[in-house]
Amino acid sequence: MNEGPFRHGPFGKDGWYIKVYTQSGRFDNDKKLKDYTKDEWDDLFYGSGYKVRVGSGATARNAPYEGVIDKFTRLYIRRDTSDLSEATRSSAARFIISSPCRACGGTRLNQRALGCRINGYNIAEMTALECQDLVEVLRKVSGSVGAQLAADVIERLEQLIGIGLGYLSLDRETGSLSGGESQRIKMVRHLGSSLVEVIYVLDEPSIGLHPRDVDRLNRMLKRLRDKGNTVLVVEHDPDVIAIADHVIDIGPEAGRDGGKVMFEGSVDDLLMADTPTGRALRAPFAVKEEVRSAKGVFPLRMATGNNLKNVDVDIPKGIMTVVTGVAGSGKSSLVSGAFVAAFPEAVLIDQSAIGVSSRSTPATYTGMMDTIREAFAKATRSSASLFSFNSRGACPDCQGLGIAYTDLAFLDPIKTICETCRGKRFKESVLKKRLRGQSISDVLEMSLSDARKFFDDPEIASTLDALIEVGLGYLSLGQPLSSLSGGELQRLKLAMKLGDGQGTYILDEPTTGLHMSDVSRLFKILDRLVDEGSTVIVIEHNLDVIASADWIIDLGPEAGRNGGEIVFQGTPLTLAREAKTLTAKYLAMKAFGHGTATSLSVERNAR
Repeated sequence: MNEGPFRHGPFGKDGWYIKVYTQSGRFDNDKKLKDYTKDEWDDLFYGSGYKVRVGSGATARNAPYEGVIDKFTRLYIRRDTSDLSEATRSSAARFIISSPCRACGGTRLNQRALGCRINGYNIAEMTALECQDLVEVLRKVSGSVGAQLAADVIERLEQLIGIGLGYLSLDRETGSLSGGESQRIKMVRHLGSSLVEVIYVLDEPSIGLHPRDVDRLNRMLKRLRDKGNTVLVVEHDPDVIAIADHVIDIGPEAGRDGGKVMFEGSVDDLLMADTPTGRALRAPFAVKEEVRSAKGVFPLRMATGNNLKNVDVDIPKGIMTVVTGVAGSGKSSLVSGAFVAAFPEAVLIDQSAIGVSSRSTPATYTGMMDTIREAFAKATRSSASLFSFNSRGACPDCQGLGIAYTDLAFLDPIKTICETCRGKRFKESVLKKRLRGQSISDVLEMSLSDARKFFDDPEIASTLDALIEVGLGYLSLGQPLSSLSGGELQRLKLAMKLGDGQGTYILDEPTTGLHMSDVSRLFKILDRLVDEGSTVIVIEHNLDVIASADWIIDLGPEAGRNGGEIVFQGTPLTLAREAKTLTAKYLAMKAFGHGTATSLSVERNAR
């Protein structure tokens, strides 16, 4: 394990863990492992029951001895590793092979439990069924007690189906659920509660939802309200805004330029308000008529994976293609899975965490930090390493983190601002060194927009321009990447690809977390990529995005086992005028004002 991130971590040659073995006195440190006896191997792998004096002088302390395999299992297998860095998790994964338990087949139940059956199904087989299938199985349960218990389960399952989650199975691991799926499951749980006068706060519940499912979401929000509860929703989707009884519009911009109440009142009054939201709601909606011509195709044949049903599709080159369909219809399986596997040169720009150090910031991730440190070094005639919170300039007490952790054993650690550097992460002597009147900490606290005014270096300026162009000007140079949302991370990745020349770019729901006005800005960037010769493939539900594409691939007709098929291919205008899919229904409603629609769409078209 003395490789990768482990080389410099606790398992590294100077790390705490390795010293427990080298200073235990139980091993000859000069003896080769291949020459170890069976007893020495057992002691190294599984030894326990005694303490080892580790370190020297005032820093020495007793540590319990734990075999390498037992320690690794405890640290990286039998625990939640989500708080570890991506690099550490990736390194640990190289030493782990996962496979279903042979005894239970991955069900986690003993044979006695698996041997109990109702109408031919054991509990593992029932929970593996999609919710919509499980309902039909439970309807056949008979007996006074069994039928009553089944009815209670059916009620909850029908609520899941009603909110568009009928394709899920009850044994689905919660960690594999999207944010939107998790949030809707929580809503279903509270719908069955007898409590009233409860305040529910939902943060963008429409994330990942097709317009059809937004309709279902709205009905559920109304039911929560009508039970006598207060429902507070943070949202950008105009169709969710439409059902609100009261709207609070925050702005006018993001970051330091926001935080003000710009409007408060009814939806009707918001439609007339002179705020970014009001103006965006009044903006005309049009389906793109003049589309680009493809410069060839990416042929994808017999695509499978999850619910895909041997899909054959040609994805156009040199234009913007939007892959859409209801949640769970197979969009990501087709594009992020099958397409990327067939064409690995494609660049996937998703919302996953960036696999870098927990100390990473926009400045370090983009490479600007090196140039900034050199500018400070030149101005102050100092070493550039002084201006790194990962090197000589770091505060000695918090090691450049700016925060201190207090370990509370079995409880979550307490995080507080470092008392020595007051959160600035650098030594006091470093903070006294200035570049045009600003310390290194002052610069890292600047927003990207302010930093653009401060720096005239062409390399820094071009990077900052790209970040500002994708709408991230409100972030600070030194903001931890761990604090960024999935949408912000995606735009950060996108900004780093601008100017890379022709390529194939895949974006997975890039409008997540974006205000309506920011969606327009994003599409100007994507249009520019296409105009420069790139191919852009977007997985998206947003009707504004669908209407602006050159080509549409619509998956469905439903989710789960009822999805995984191509139900439409063509231009947005053809989709709106001629297709009979769920996406076509809502696009036609928004474009032409007919069909069944949400209230705000109707009002916008009427105005």
